[in-house]
Amino acid sequence: MDGPPLPVSVLAVLTALYLASSIYKACVARIELDKIPTVGPSGILTSYIGAFRAFWHSREMILEGYDKYRGGAFKIPGLFRWTVVVGGKQMVDDLRKAKDDQISFMEAVGESIQAEHTMGREVHHDPYHIGIVRSALTRSLVERFPDVQDEIVTAFSEHIPATEEWTSVLALPTVMKIVCRTSNRLFVGLPLCRNPDYRSLNIEFTIYVMKAAHIINLFPNILKPIAGRVFTSVPASIKRATRHLRPIIEERLLQEEKHGKDWPEKPNDYITWLLDVAEGPQRTIRDLTLRVLALNFAAIHTTSMAFTQVLFDLAAYPYHVPALREEVEAVIKEEGLTKMSLHKMRKLDSFIKESQRLGGNGALSMERRMLQDFTFSDGTVVPKGHTVAVANLPMHLDEENYSDPDKFDGFRFAHLRDSEVEGFSKHQMVSLGLDYIVFGNGRHACPGRFFAVNELKALLAHVVLNYDVAFENNGGRPADRWYGHIRVPDPTVSVMFRKRRS
Repeated sequence: MDGPPLPVSVLAVLTALYLASSIYKACVARIELDKIPTVGPSGILTSYIGAFRAFWHSREMILEGYDKYRGGAFKIPGLFRWTVVVGGKQMVDDLRKAKDDQISFMEAVGESIQAEHTMGREVHHDPYHIGIVRSALTRSLVERFPDVQDEIVTAFSEHIPATEEWTSVLALPTVMKIVCRTSNRLFVGLPLCRNPDYRSLNIEFTIYVMKAAHIINLFPNILKPIAGRVFTSVPASIKRATRHLRPIIEERLLQEEKHGKDWPEKPNDYITWLLDVAEGPQRTIRDLTLRVLALNFAAIHTTSMAFTQVLFDLAAYPYHVPALREEVEAVIKEEGLTKMSLHKMRKLDSFIKESQRLGGNGALSMERRMLQDFTFSDGTVVPKGHTVAVANLPMHLDEENYSDPDKFDGFRFAHLRDSEVEGFSKHQMVSLGLDYIVFGNGRHACPGRFFAVNELKALLAHVVLNYDVAFENNGGRPADRWYGHIRVPDPTVSVMFRKRRS
């Protein structure tokens, strides 16, 4: 039985104590935050000037801060919060070693792309599919490589036919079509991966998520749920995707009911991997559909941006092509084209890695939300609730990490591997390092990097074996577009293709 209500005076005292405690904690946090130097104005009101500058010139501010506070931390303002930026191997290592009860990858990414509003609550609050990407998808790459390779060949023949004369191809939109169907050959298989409406849906969803996230992040937290309902297409995307996925999922569930988990001719794809571990509400059509959309967003967005940058570099630095062709042809002649033979194509791997060193998806990486006050090894304290990110771009342009860092050297990492003994090379693209952080580092490094790199290498091998590539009018490499700290290859740029002549 409940006790008597507290007197009004006691409630008033408790409320006052709570408010006093909250104000005290906020003041302490502000004191700690003020100890971290700022790029731009740092006053309560003047910081908004810096926030507007960061919206358009975030890259320049990050480069400025890294150069000025080398090996340390600095902060840049946003409209509603500060981002603490760290640089140097030691601070990257501090983040790598941090425990999950200290910092959160999911909270930071969730805020960055506004996952609850752009992906759905289920995906944001119960991301069990990430473990599937890390385990089942990676384990299946060898077995499913022939299917992925078959889709690459078919997709290129349809979207970029090998013609005798030069043909202009709008690079990024075309690459997204190829990557979407190639990835979905593994995710959902034939014939759905070739369905035009299904492919368009996933590409459009990828673009909508990024656009919506940018818009929603312009609103204060109290208004973000409203902005999320206005500016996202999640309900419409789910409805459209369900039309394609419901028959497949229902058939899988029926076969499970008849024959158990290991039913005859059970497909080895993402839907199967989800059903193998999903329980209770995770096994609904809606939830499973959201997981397919979420994985498509991750795969299409990052891989399409990366391979477009690779194409730009191939056209801009064609003197790499003969050596790439020689390597690919030699390996295929000896072993055929397989997932394992791709591993031996060191120059191919190096070219992609160098392309991402200079053309990765942004100026920041390894974003983490502090779940409690976090102290770096140099004594820098980042208060609970704030976001930390690594100065990815400046570290990749640092002479202490890379010789002649502004120069594109497609075989940079292949030369480094030549000096190593046999074994798992720290210089291959899937490796994690403290000075190459395209995929992050630590336990929350990109779980899909093995699939992404495998796909990128297969795509590049196909291009160098079958096409000549160039820019129109022998133009130079186009400038990228920047949205805050996010980099995007110019979607209006075309690349010329023709059937290989030598």
